[in-house]
Amino acid sequence: MRRRLQGHARRIRLIVYEETLFDWREHLWTFLGAFTGIGLIGLLNRYLLGPADTLLLVGSFGASSVLIYGVINSPLAQPRNLLGGHVISAVIGVAVQQTVGGELWLAAALAVALSIVAMQITKTLHPPGGATALIANVGSAQLKALGYWYVLMPVLAGALLLLLVALVFNNATASRSYPKNKHWYRIWRRRYF
Repeated sequence: MRRRLQGHARRIRLIVYEETLFDWREHLWTFLGAFTGIGLIGLLNRYLLGPADTLLLVGSFGASSVLIYGVINSPLAQPRNLLGGHVISAVIGVAVQQTVGGELWLAAALAVALSIVAMQITKTLHPPGGATALIANVGSAQLKALGYWYVLMPVLAGALLLLLVALVFNNATASRSYPKNKHWYRIWRRRYF
């Protein structure tokens, strides 16, 4: 019994040790990817809309950056989930805002709940997508005035820019590989066409 407890204690120490290791290269690539992705969206925003407006800097892009630059092997961080989750949620968010927009509490709850279910059905679950749907309902009057243009710009354009940066920075070294399945396009095509 004592040996079993010592064996368990040794395994626990090993797990704790491995989880607390600091890999500065990994953190550097995470920093560079997130900084570049969000920075490019910010620069695009500044030159298209001026320094006072932040229309293109959608809050959910920050959460997406955590996934696609920090946890690159997570199923939730894969390109299909990133793009599909944001776009589907944006469409639902705008549709709900235009139909139930007068009751903010109802529109917000409905947009988030419907977007989660839609992402589950389409297998594009990306947690920041829920925030994208919510932002379509609680965002500024200028953002709400975009209507369905919100789906294309800033959501799709921003998600594509984040994806392109992730493809560059997450494949810059041999220790990082993104997307998890390099043949995702072939698998997607075979599954749906």
